[in-house]
Amino acid sequence: MNTEQFIKAMNTQEKVKAGSETHKEMTRLSNEAMKLTARLNQGYHEPHEIRKIFSELTGREIDETFGMFPPFYTDCGKNIHVGRKVFINSGCHFQDQGGIYIGDGTMIGHSVVLATLNHDLCPECRADMIPKPIFIGKNVWIGSNATITQGVSIGDGAVIAAGAVVTKDVPADTVVAGVPAKVIKTVQDCKETDH
Repeated sequence: MNTEQFIKAMNTQEKVKAGSETHKEMTRLSNEAMKLTARLNQGYHEPHEIRKIFSELTGREIDETFGMFPPFYTDCGKNIHVGRKVFINSGCHFQDQGGIYIGDGTMIGHSVVLATLNHDLCPECRADMIPKPIFIGKNVWIGSNATITQGVSIGDGAVIAAGAVVTKDVPADTVVAGVPAKVIKTVQDCKETDH
């Protein structure tokens, strides 16, 4: 199995059996990602060097408007898709095997976790994994230490408060907070009170 076949298999959202060919490719890609993130996280890099390493990590050219403050961690990398003017702050952890899609203009705060895998609940099959993508719209702001779980879509313009745990879809132009995250106001409310 090659990387392209692996991504195609993961995008079906079907269970990955422990020890299967897909699982073996997952392990290979994890080792590759560890090498690249170790390079990214060691010492200082100019912005163009960060983009170059991140392009290697994802397997696709990253736009010149992309910004990141390392360290950054991922256990795959090949199923991360970022738009233009995306910024990722330091200490983020992306578990991207199931697919992470980040829209233009999105800002991701310190130590955010995006997790696209879940394990089977059955103890005998606990090592099996179920992938589901995370879709983040345009101009989203994700606060520090937030966690977004698998299968979640975040609408354009939404704000995820610091420390929130997002387990359900977030409508566009809303602010969510808490564990689990719930809508606390709309971006329109903010526009009316903040200016």
